[in-house]
Amino acid sequence: MAERPSFDLITLIAASIRRERERAGLSLTELAKRAGIAKSTLSQLESGAGNPSVETLWALGVALGVPFSRLVDPPRPAVRVIRAGEGPATYSEQASYAATLLASCPPHARRDLYRISAQPGPPRTSDPHMAGTVEHLLIGTGRALAGPAEEPVELGPGDYIAYPGDAPHVFEALEPGTTAVIVMEHV
Repeated sequence: MAERPSFDLITLIAASIRRERERAGLSLTELAKRAGIAKSTLSQLESGAGNPSVETLWALGVALGVPFSRLVDPPRPAVRVIRAGEGPATYSEQASYAATLLASCPPHARRDLYRISAQPGPPRTSDPHMAGTVEHLLIGTGRALAGPAEEPVELGPGDYIAYPGDAPHVFEALEPGTTAVIVMEHV
């Protein structure tokens, strides 16, 4: 059974759909037709009264010519931590399936993906990378202290953090067998 997204997420989705519809210059009727949903459903979503499914949001994204993430991703601070089990999740109508967006990619950005294996010991301190670089880190196993060098955050399995990669940053394994995935985003 689908869970209802939090009020903040529904409010965010409502504003995002309205913003993107107006940006595209579409009426409620035209967007509903293109997305294959009822105009009343779209009106409810834009007013914050609906309960959007993954399928409905994907259909709206396709009809608007924008990625799914643009409809559910809140504005990003410089450092963002999402603990396991938190984040803007949307649910499927068709299966026991939830999608939690951790980060969206800005237009014209390039991403490099790395798997990290680390053991406790001295921290790995990184000098700043190219201007505009953002690092996204998702802990798989173990625990780590990671993020901006002046304010690292302790993270556990399933926790996510995004931080500026163009400033000094650190990764320190706190448990044996710590693993993570790191995505370096270059704009």
